[in-house]
Amino acid sequence: MPPEVTLPQIISANERAILDDWLRLQQEAAGGRRGLIKDETLKSQSAEFLSLLAGAMTGGDRSAAWAPLNEFLTELSRARAVLGFSSSETATFIFSLKQPLFQALRKSHTDPAKLADDIWATTQVLDRLGLQTTESFITTREQMINRQQQEMMELSTPVVQLWAGILALPLIGTLDSARTQVVMENLLQRIVDTGSAIAILDITGVPTVDTLVAQHLLKTVAAARLMGADCIISGIRPQIAQTIVHLGVELGSVTTKATLADAFAVALSRLNLSIEQRAR
Repeated sequence: MPPEVTLPQIISANERAILDDWLRLQQEAAGGRRGLIKDETLKSQSAEFLSLLAGAMTGGDRSAAWAPLNEFLTELSRARAVLGFSSSETATFIFSLKQPLFQALRKSHTDPAKLADDIWATTQVLDRLGLQTTESFITTREQMINRQQQEMMELSTPVVQLWAGILALPLIGTLDSARTQVVMENLLQRIVDTGSAIAILDITGVPTVDTLVAQHLLKTVAAARLMGADCIISGIRPQIAQTIVHLGVELGSVTTKATLADAFAVALSRLNLSIEQRAR
């Protein structure tokens, strides 16, 4: 009898025993991390998987027969990635089923050759599903990491309104192409929202300035000018000034200052504003 027919029959006949042994093995493998998922949820997921596996193998090699099982594993992998499971812990959901299934196969076979064939066929199926689960988990984790990196970039490029008509954008860390895009979008949107005429780009927290970083700064300045705002670059330390000169980078008509305070003073002057200290 073909393994894809035999296994569904075995699962149906031994479902309670297989499920109990499988749950025990999963809980033992989880150890101190059992709290990541409730026992009731684990039991429900395991029972659903057994049912879907039996249905898929009954349908043979038709992709439509395996679609519900594949969708189930994709969702399970996504959910476990969000809960904080590792890839190996997620794959254990599949691989820990081998022992209960093999035990059920041994009880249901008298022909050693047939038993070996069915165990091999079952191993191939579970290995393929285990790899699929791992791939789905990794895809979800990569999406989570990319989303977190995007959020971190947005949080690390805050646009602050120092005064009516004056914005400041303190830059900290490396300024690469991806971050430059975020910087531009945040700055331009704030220029539109506030109607500001001056934007100060403070690079005090940028560790090094090379040709690429300088180009990114100039692109940001050019974009702001197209929106009607002039830019001042502050945080030009002696080392950065020497590097810019050594590289032959031409900042053109961009005003540069050593500190944010100096840049703010220039911005106030351009808007015909001043700050005076009150006499006590």
